Amino acid sequence: MQSLTRALMGATALCAAATLAVAQDDPVTITIATVNNGDMIRMQGLTDDFTEANPNITLEWVTLEENVLRQNVSTDIATSGGQYDVVTIGTYEVPIWAERGWLVPLDDMPEGFAADDLLPSIAGGLSYDGSLYASPFYGESSMVMYRTDLMEEAGLEMPDAPSWDFIEEAAAAMNDPENEVYGICLRGKPGWGENMAFLTAMGNSFGARWFDEDWQAQFDSEEWANTLNFYVNLLTEYGPPGAPNNGFNENLSLFQQGRCGMWIDATVAASFVTNPDDSQVADSVGFALAPDNGLGKRGNWLWAWSLAIPTSSDAQDAAKAFIDWATNPAYAELVAETEGWANVPPGTRTSLYENQDYLDAAPFAQMTLESIQAADPTNPTVDPVPYTGVQFVAIPEFQGIGTQVGQYFSEALAGQMSVEDALAQAQDYTTEEIEAAGY
Repeated sequence: MQSLTRALMGATALCAAATLAVAQDDPVTITIATVNNGDMIRMQGLTDDFTEANPNITLEWVTLEENVLRQNVSTDIATSGGQYDVVTIGTYEVPIWAERGWLVPLDDMPEGFAADDLLPSIAGGLSYDGSLYASPFYGESSMVMYRTDLMEEAGLEMPDAPSWDFIEEAAAAMNDPENEVYGICLRGKPGWGENMAFLTAMGNSFGARWFDEDWQAQFDSEEWANTLNFYVNLLTEYGPPGAPNNGFNENLSLFQQGRCGMWIDATVAASFVTNPDDSQVADSVGFALAPDNGLGKRGNWLWAWSLAIPTSSDAQDAAKAFIDWATNPAYAELVAETEGWANVPPGTRTSLYENQDYLDAAPFAQMTLESIQAADPTNPTVDPVPYTGVQFVAIPEFQGIGTQVGQYFSEALAGQMSVEDALAQAQDYTTEEIEAAGY
C-alpha cells in the first residue's frame, strides 16, 4: 500500500511537471463537452485542483444529456467546427473517428500517465492502428443490481450468474405496484446508446444478432422475436410507469428511491446505489452478473466514457494537460481523499483492482472487473457476425440505424405498435440503410 501511495504521489509530481510548460504559456480557455452523469459532475467539482496547478488554463463546461451530447459532438467533429477542445466520447466512436483523422493521438502523454496500467480490453477499444486516441475516465460493463431485502422477503436467492428465467421469476415476486415498488427497471428511452445498448447486449444472450455474415439484417429472426417479446412483457408486467422514457439517469433515481427490485445496467452505477448520501437503499444492495439463456453469452456490454481531443482544437497542449489530470492514476487518490475510495471512477486501471483500500471499500469491485473481462467485442454473439462491438455494431452508420431501431422498440414498449410491427419496421429500415451504405 505504501508503494502504491508513493507511485501515486510520483504520478502527481509527473503530471504537474508535464503541465508546467502549458502553465507558463499565455492564458488559454478550453471547452469540455461531457455527459451529465454523476462521475463527470464530480470531476467538475474537483477541477480547482487542476486550475491551481495550471492557472493560465480556464475551463468551460458544456454538460449535456447522453443523446444530446452524442448528437452535438458528432456534428461538431464531423464538420471540424472547433467548438470543443475536449470531448467525452465512448468505445464506439473512438476507432471510427480516429480512422477518419478526427482525433489527436495520445502517444506523447507524460510518463506518469501510465498507459501500460490501463486494462487491456478498455485500452484496446480506444485505440486505432496501435495508438491510443482517447483516455478512459471510467470503464464499465453491465450487471444486475438488486434489493437484497426484497429478495429475501420473496424467499429467493440471487445466483452470482442468473438466468433470464430467474430474473423474470424474481421480478414477479418482488413487484408491489401498490407501494410503488416495481420488480425490475430497464432502459426504455430510445437511442443507440440507451435502450439499444441494453437490448443489443440482451439479444446476444438470446442468440440474436444485428447482421449475419453477409450483412443481412436479422430482425425477422426468431431470436429477436424472443428477445423483444421477453423484454416488453417483463417491463409491462413488472416495470415502473413511464418505462419507455427511462434511461440510465431515470432508472438510477428510481433505484436510489427504493422503487426497483432489480436494475440491470452499467456497473459504474454501483457506487451511486451504495452511497448512503444518495441512495435510500444503500445498505441492502446486491450484485450479480448480467443474465444469460444458457447459450454461452451473457447480456453484458463493454464501454468506456473517455476524453479525447478533436483535431480541430486550437488548444491541444492544454487539452492534453487536462486529460492527463482527469485520467491519471493520481486522480483516483484525489477522489478517494474527498469522496472515499468507493466513489473512485472504476474499470480503467489494473492498479485500482490491486488496491486493497479500494477492494475493501467497494463490494462491487470484483463483480465489475469480472463483467468487463467477460465481454468480448470480437466475438459478441452466439452465431458468427461480420462486425465487432458488444452493445453496438462498430460501423459509422450504426449511430443513425441504432437510434431509429431504438425508436421502434420504445414504441413497442409503450404499446404504440406491436412487437411484430416493430421488428418488421426495424428489418426494413436496417436493410435499406445498410444496402445504401454498400455493405
